Amino acid sequence: MDRIDRYAELVVKVGAAVGPGRTVYVQAEVEHLPLVRAITEQAYLAGAFRVVVDLTDSAVRRAALDHAPLESLTSHEPWLEARLAHGREVGACFIRLTGTADPHAFDGVPPERLTAMPRELTSMVRGVMMSGDVTWTVASAPNEGWASQVFGEPDLEALWEKVAVVLRLDEPDPVAAWTAREAELSARASALSALGLDAVRYHGEGTDLTVGLIPGHVWTGGGLQTADGRAYMPNLPTEEVFTSPDRDRADGVIRLSRPLVMPRAGCVVEGLVVRFEGGQVVDLDAETHADAVRAEHATDDGASRLGEVSLVDGTSRVRAAGVVFHDTLYDENAGCHVAWGQGFPFAVPGVTSTDELVAAGLNMSAVHTDVVVGGPGVSVDGLRSDGSVVPIITDDVWVLPVA
Repeated sequence: MDRIDRYAELVVKVGAAVGPGRTVYVQAEVEHLPLVRAITEQAYLAGAFRVVVDLTDSAVRRAALDHAPLESLTSHEPWLEARLAHGREVGACFIRLTGTADPHAFDGVPPERLTAMPRELTSMVRGVMMSGDVTWTVASAPNEGWASQVFGEPDLEALWEKVAVVLRLDEPDPVAAWTAREAELSARASALSALGLDAVRYHGEGTDLTVGLIPGHVWTGGGLQTADGRAYMPNLPTEEVFTSPDRDRADGVIRLSRPLVMPRAGCVVEGLVVRFEGGQVVDLDAETHADAVRAEHATDDGASRLGEVSLVDGTSRVRAAGVVFHDTLYDENAGCHVAWGQGFPFAVPGVTSTDELVAAGLNMSAVHTDVVVGGPGVSVDGLRSDGSVVPIITDDVWVLPVA
């Protein structure tokens, strides 16, 4: 198998866990076609019943952003709901590819139009993905436009070499390598869940943020399982363990250690500093595109509150690649991160209804945006309700004992 086929096999088998009789939905940009074709073939080789491909194009979206009525940008076609419902009913596999080919495609579009979205459909998508009835994964497709962002020139081969490091395509058996890494991350998550922490504190390099956790929360690392026992990996790559915090308990300041890429807004936010009080963003500033972040925070009541806290140490393969990828899927795995917006229902076991999840403290939103705050010089401590401190990551090194 050549490199792209090995990658496609990884996405199909490890990421989306495609098996006999499954329907597979692939969402990608037109520039991702080489990988889309390889994924389609690997999915059918894995026994897929049908593969449905949706392709998007930045020029088409730009035309809509420039000329369509705002109501068009915030609404959706009814058949999209029917397809999602069918996908959930049949236990489908969803694959989404990232890797923006043109980060400047939407330059000059007003922030309120860039961040406009069909909120009801977005919420339904999240509901289906978190239902436990389907498998899903997000992976990135190397392309010349993405390579230009990383290297300043369209060196696609150089990008593939870095991607191969991150995705363990340099291992004799990438599928086996990811199975081993998933076990390591799961062990870390189990150790954290057993602590029953009240809060975590990120501190160092301009960041000092304390985030309260929901009583009875659990941490997740590596992969997830559907209700019928299918194991899958939502993100390829992944180097994190994470949980969802209490939406009303975040206080302090974060200073991003990597740029924030906002594909929907078509911009890269540099030098972002955000201050939280009582769980909510109360102030922010950035060297570039601060207005795009403010516009996203205005999306709904939960868009400026945290839905995720995540831990990543210096053993990350993304870190080992030695570049800023300008793709959140990769860059969020270069260091510890937090995310404002939607929380994860599975972080609160035994609670199923939306009302109960909200009462427990889980954040609800149509957005979910990860921002990296970790790296050399940054430490994370767990805080118990009795005031004792448990070091987890010290100066980028994982120090919490793991069984």
